[in-house]
Amino acid sequence: MIKRIGSAIILFLFVGLTIILIKACDDRFTESSTNINRLSSASECRIVQHTMGETCVPKNPERVATIFHGTLGNTLALGVKPIASSVVDMQNPFPAYLKDKVKGIEILGSQNEPNLEKILMFKPDLILVWQNIQAIYPLLSQISPTAIVPWRGPAAWREHFEFVTKALRKEAEAQQAWKHYYQRIDELKLALGSRYQNKEISVVVPSIHWGFFIQAKNSFAGSILNDLKLPRPKLQDVNTSSGYVTFTSEEELGMIDGDIIFVLTSKNDEREAFEKILQKPLGKRLKAVQRGHIYFVDTLAWIGSNLLAADVVIDDLFKYLINAP
Repeated sequence: MIKRIGSAIILFLFVGLTIILIKACDDRFTESSTNINRLSSASECRIVQHTMGETCVPKNPERVATIFHGTLGNTLALGVKPIASSVVDMQNPFPAYLKDKVKGIEILGSQNEPNLEKILMFKPDLILVWQNIQAIYPLLSQISPTAIVPWRGPAAWREHFEFVTKALRKEAEAQQAWKHYYQRIDELKLALGSRYQNKEISVVVPSIHWGFFIQAKNSFAGSILNDLKLPRPKLQDVNTSSGYVTFTSEEELGMIDGDIIFVLTSKNDEREAFEKILQKPLGKRLKAVQRGHIYFVDTLAWIGSNLLAADVVIDDLFKYLINAP
């Protein structure tokens, strides 16, 4: 009998503690929700349409949180430094090309599974979330005003930038960013002259686990090469829904053939594995291998899908197409 009473007391205490914790969390979300409601007047916020409906966001957000590396790059390109952001890889949180711009930005976990408690703790006044995790929008929108940034793959990177521009009301900054981009494109065109008009440029991402991802004409890197009017191999001079073409067998290695091949890698083991492939008979047949025109570049910059990453791609093109021996 005593044991039963003791068990009942323990159960009662456990249930009571659980209710208190749930109530505390609910109060925190309610408080955030109340803060959002305070912004609902037209004088304090404005409506932003997105894939989950519409959100009333602050007219001049000062504490922005971003969930997606492309969105982070776009906010920085617009002169807005988020207080916190999710990352691609927890081991190497931010892309190397952003290292000078991300100091002080807090980490919110993976961009596929952001840490809601951390987001709540940092009290953002606007959360920009990529479309791939819109399922948690109801939770995020209870923390702070949240807008779902459309992401239809690298082929739509300009659309992504346009949405971020409107969400942050940075049209003038966006205009300057585009002006800088096209100035650099024109400078590189002038430097290139006609020397590459008959040279095909191939771009590939080798993956140890997934095969080979050839960057199509409408990929991020492909669109920059297209702006420069640089020729691509026939199999790469196409638009695809994803912005790339894949193959898994080394027997299809000829698909990446070109006079110049840019190889996108971010890890030493990926580079070493691909270099071994190039030493095999099929690899040695590639024109770029025979002529010594294989160039390894940073994956996260060449698929970065924002104007800061575009600057790095243009730097690499200057380095290898103009300044290389």
